[in-house]
Amino acid sequence: MENEMIKAENIFLNQPRAEREAVIRRCGKILTDSGYVRERYVEGMLARDNSFSTAIGNCIAIPHGEKEYKDEIITAGFAVLTYPEAIDWNGVKVNLVIGIAARGDEHLDILGNIVETLETEEDVKKFLAITDKRKIIDLFSGRGTL
Repeated sequence: MENEMIKAENIFLNQPRAEREAVIRRCGKILTDSGYVRERYVEGMLARDNSFSTAIGNCIAIPHGEKEYKDEIITAGFAVLTYPEAIDWNGVKVNLVIGIAARGDEHLDILGNIVETLETEEDVKKFLAITDKRKIIDLFSGRGTL
């Protein structure tokens, strides 16, 4: 059964290079279109990244909204985008972007699986080679391995 927080239609592989702000807006649109958040949440995602970068290392960025925008979250959800040609994320190279909407702790298991699965840049390179969205869902849900 598909995890409602991570849906195949919210995974976009091998995307063309884009600017950081455009990528954050796209993540927000995916979250909005999927019914996870209201449109105003995107403002919170941009504000969060502008105040403290959401690039976490290992070529990964995890844009999410500031606390003041948590009321704009309807239910927890993710958007996953891969960029074979790295994005400049405030001076950090990023190939994997995971947009998050979550109010409580419901997303922590999935984040834990992401961090555990993608511990090194080599792991991220293996991840970027995945072409099956089901495998990504299984990885993030703790049911699969690289």
